[in-house]
Amino acid sequence: MTCGGRHSAVAIMAKAAWPGQVKTRLCPPLSHEEAADLYRCFLLDKIGQVAALQRAAPVISYGPPDAKAFFEDLAPACFVLVPQLGDDLGAKLLSTFAQLFSQGYRQVMAIDSDTPTLPTAYLEHALEVMDARETDVVLGPTEDGGYYLIGLRHPYRELFDDMRWSTPHVLPETLRRARQLGLQVACLQAWYDIDTPEDLKRLQASLLQSEAGEAEHTKRSMALLQTSGLRAPSHDMLRIANVQSDTRAAPR
Repeated sequence: MTCGGRHSAVAIMAKAAWPGQVKTRLCPPLSHEEAADLYRCFLLDKIGQVAALQRAAPVISYGPPDAKAFFEDLAPACFVLVPQLGDDLGAKLLSTFAQLFSQGYRQVMAIDSDTPTLPTAYLEHALEVMDARETDVVLGPTEDGGYYLIGLRHPYRELFDDMRWSTPHVLPETLRRARQLGLQVACLQAWYDIDTPEDLKRLQASLLQSEAGEAEHTKRSMALLQTSGLRAPSHDMLRIANVQSDTRAAPR
């Protein structure tokens, strides 16, 4: 059963923000508690972003499966909650698509929860692209070779099985498999996710350049971390953030 008559769904692939379970590659410089709190702020900003999309039902695909109560407390009641099932990211993505298609959605997008500064315009553009009947797959590449978004009209198992996840091979291998299946693929503009201490420095710089109202939860969390000892971003990081900000309003 679709939500509010909307036939598209946007699912945030999310983990419960429990210390020692999320963003462990940011430790150090962060403690496990600080990393979990920062990730919780990523989630809050992403939830707000997806809730604002008018053309799609908001969904959280949550893990682990016993974390439903965590997300019931975190997200507004308008969100559909589905558990992530399976042993690896591919199985979890596939189960998310299968559950939502079985509920009657015709177009489903899965997005990550590690891109707090991703412009909402990118998600809106992805929904527009999905409306084009000739498009079978929409991908939002990340700069490290993965993707922050994948949109489908059908749960193609071949795109997820036996993938070397968390490697630079994910995007090119997904494109190769899609071509092999004869699928029409549209790629969005690339963005960066937050996985490493170097990414954290880039995030600091980017938030200094951001407009009011953007990633406000993440911005407050990063400000608190900086007052407790996290180093301010370098001039090089500020320069990179300036270049990134010039592309924010121009999704392709």
